[in-house]
Amino acid sequence: MKELFGTDGIRGRANEFPLDSRTIAVIGRSLARQFGQTLQRPPKFVIGRDTRESGEFIERAFCSGAESAGAECVSAGVITTPGVAFLTKAEGFDAGVVISASHNPFHDNGLKIFLPSGKKIEESIERETERDIYGSISDIQHNDDRLPAVASDVFVDDYVAHLTNAVSGLRAEGIKIVLDCANGAASEIAPRVFRLLGADVIPIHHQPDGRNINEKCGSLHLEHLQAAVIENGADLGVAFDGDADRALFVDENGAIVDGDATLWAMAQYLKGHGRIQNSKVVATVMSNIGLEIAMRSIGIELIRAAVGDKYVLQQLLETDSEVGGEQSGHVIFARHSLVGDGIMTALFMLRAMVEKGVTLSHMADGFVRYPQVLVNVKVSQKLPFESVPAIAAAAKAVEDEIMGEGRLLLRYSGTENLARVMIEGKDQAQVETQANRIADVIRAEIGLDD
Repeated sequence: MKELFGTDGIRGRANEFPLDSRTIAVIGRSLARQFGQTLQRPPKFVIGRDTRESGEFIERAFCSGAESAGAECVSAGVITTPGVAFLTKAEGFDAGVVISASHNPFHDNGLKIFLPSGKKIEESIERETERDIYGSISDIQHNDDRLPAVASDVFVDDYVAHLTNAVSGLRAEGIKIVLDCANGAASEIAPRVFRLLGADVIPIHHQPDGRNINEKCGSLHLEHLQAAVIENGADLGVAFDGDADRALFVDENGAIVDGDATLWAMAQYLKGHGRIQNSKVVATVMSNIGLEIAMRSIGIELIRAAVGDKYVLQQLLETDSEVGGEQSGHVIFARHSLVGDGIMTALFMLRAMVEKGVTLSHMADGFVRYPQVLVNVKVSQKLPFESVPAIAAAAKAVEDEIMGEGRLLLRYSGTENLARVMIEGKDQAQVETQANRIADVIRAEIGLDD
């Protein structure tokens, strides 16, 4: 059974197991060995990282281990997660390695590996890598004094061209847009892309120092973006996370447009262009019930996947659907890429606004959001909820209360020791009370003492 790989690769605190240099070198060596055996030749990896201060030492350690097993490693430097996924296929690499912890604080970091298809590596590779980690740490020899060869700026240039080509012909003169780059991987790339289209770009949180990534900014802290949109009289604002695989929006009135509203806007746009032929859109179990109702009103079935982009992608491929995503702003346009790309999502939203000649607030018309509460509880272990009698009883009591008029979802985070309690219903105060009641029981039964 996997222990280290979650739904989004390996993630943890930098310089601590499993993100200490020796373990990372083992990971690099293991992946190089496995890919080499499959390919019957030395594999070629491209590596990209976000702006965390730990990124360079992780890159050095990974490449040291990978090169010890015969792999060739090429660095794309600081680039977004979808940028690495694009380069993996476009430049003929065997795998793309992303060093990032997405929306987490700077002291965390992580590794995720993409195949040229855009999919992440198979679980069988993850399990074999974990066996190597626990069996080989003592004998690894690594020299992480240098970074791998860097392909100048050509990789970033190619990725920027890929983004602008996706909206070929779009011009954005006269549109003012605020970009919150989260002091992350989008800090240079996103403003450059939108300026190429002629937009009046106001970047904020675009001066990374290695430690300020996601710090009170980006997709988890939208208040600064809201204020900047109002202050500058902007047409819209976009907030990315640290690796820019997601985007959340703020409309011209300062209101938040989350991933659910984005899916609604994109579904209407794509349907109007005859591009949702199977009448299906993929969301997750966390998406608001109001989205399901809105989609039904235009003849689209909302398919719910488990939380995590890998599960959204799985449903997209299985149902041959055009678009899917999460409330967090992680949206996948399957005809363009199998990886969520925050900059591309923003470009597609901008194109829809320009073509329709409407404001961003108008794009969300028709989607009525039900009150939804999400409470996170730190836990010491991830026991099945139904196996803990007190938790099961509390959940059943709430389900009986909301029957037919709401929805309860209990789940664990795939990347952190957190239990998540989500409740939707018609009355905000009621669902808050119900969510906190269950959270208190979880905290008492399996909570983690701070």
